[in-house]
Parts: sequence; C-alpha cells; structure tokens
Amino acid sequence: MSRYRKILVAYDGSESARNALEQAIRLADEDKSWIKVVAVLPSYQGELELVGVANIKEAMEGPGRKLLAEAKTIATAKGVHILTNLEQGEPYERIVHVADDENCDLIIMGRKGLNRLERALMGSVTARVIGTTSKDVLVVPAHGAIAWDRPLVATDGSKYGNMAVDDACRIAQARGVPLTAVSVVYTNDEFSALAPRILDDLINQSREMLEGVRQRAEEQGVKLTPVVMEGEPHEAILAAAAKLPATLIIMGSHGKKGLTRLLMGSVTERVIGLSTCPVLISHLSS
Repeated sequence: MSRYRKILVAYDGSESARNALEQAIRLADEDKSWIKVVAVLPSYQGELELVGVANIKEAMEGPGRKLLAEAKTIATAKGVHILTNLEQGEPYERIVHVADDENCDLIIMGRKGLNRLERALMGSVTARVIGTTSKDVLVVPAHGAIAWDRPLVATDGSKYGNMAVDDACRIAQARGVPLTAVSVVYTNDEFSALAPRILDDLINQSREMLEGVRQRAEEQGVKLTPVVMEGEPHEAILAAAAKLPATLIIMGSHGKKGLTRLLMGSVTERVIGLSTCPVLISHLSS
C-alpha cells in the first residue's frame, strides 16, 4: 500500500512534464491515489486597461486552460480521472501553495532535458519547490519511468539523511524489495595524500553510521546493503546508482550545510540534474 494518497503534478506542457504526468497516472492507477494537476501562469505586470483586449481574463487564462485540457485528455486516455487547478504567480510558490491547500503528500515534477552542465547548475523551479515545501518531491527525467524494485538511499548521517532512510525503508517494506544505502566520504587526491589517517577515520565513521542504518532496516524486515564511497558526493552517489543499477534514488531535502546549498548547486540538486532515474526528495518525516 502506497503512503502517497494524493499526488500533485506540475504541468507546463513540456515533454518532461507530459512524461511526469503519465508516470503519475500509472502510479495512481496502481496505488488508487488521487491526482491533482496544476498549471501556473505568470502574473501580468502591465496596466490592464491599456491592453486593449475585450476579455482580458480569458486572454490571460486561455493558455493555462488549454494545458489543463491537454492533461485531462492524457489522463482520460489512460482511464484515470484527475482534478485540475489553474494558478497565477510565481510558479514554485503556487505549486507549494496548492500542495498545502489540497493536502497532497507527493509532488511529481518533470526534469527538462538540458545539457549536462545546465542540469547540474540549474537554479530551477524544481529546486525552489524542494527548498520550500514540506511534501515529498519526486523528480522524473524526461524519458524516465517510476519503478520501485531497486531503490538506493543516500545519507550523510544528518537529520535530513535520516528522514530519507526512514522513507526508503517504508518504501522497501511496502514493496517487498531490498534496499541499498550509500554514504560518501568527500575526498580528493590532495586530501588522501596529506591526511590518510583522517580519511580512514571518516570512512570508519561512515561504516559505523551505515551499520546503524542496516540494523534499523532489519528491524523493519528490510534487507539493506550498506555502501561507503569516496570522492565528490554527487558523483559517487550517481556511480553507486549506476552500478546497482538503481531505479530510484532517495535523498533528504538538505545536506549538513542546509538550505542555502540546495539553492546554490548542492549535492541534492546535482544528483537530480544528472540522474538517469527518478529522484525522490524526502520531506514527510520532518
């Protein structure tokens, strides 16, 4: 049984948003969840009386209503009923507001197919939603599919990492699948050469932390494989996911350095931008 009873999908008509909606429809059909689809129009900044359009409200809302009609057509073709909202304003603010107002417990968003550098450094709507919502956020690559059979959770031992572990264990238990947990010790060639003993201590600390995670998972009936990696955190997490290969990466919303890193090229944002599988950002345990 899924813990996501009501899903919010952000829809802008792009290829990635269409795939996110189709994946959400499939998930809702499997788990008997509700879907709310939101389209957000930018606020009009000019003087309305100077526009010279007889029905300014219709002219402004027309594109958004067209998007929602398109979303309903996609859902109807799949035999799933959806509810819709048309919002106006700052996209991330309206998405977060609707998720709160409608009591949704999962936000699904698409990830556009930009080049590798742009994806890794994007200051996107998605990043801002993740940074401000209290809901779980599932980010789906443009051609990615939601699957639960090989989940991988990344944790750094912070409270946000622990939330992700709790979420991952619940998912693995509900789906009857094994779980892999990865912890990354940041290092580079210079650090390894100058401070080998410190590096050894950090690796041992990560192993001890993951052993505690393994025991927690075992208490819930989940078989967990701990993995300690060294290197640049986002690269190591992606490498572990590729080796598995993971069908889902689960992470906390923030790392040990908090929200500012999320909005400035954090590990979380880089994993989201570069992953070939969906990434679930855990919030609900907070």
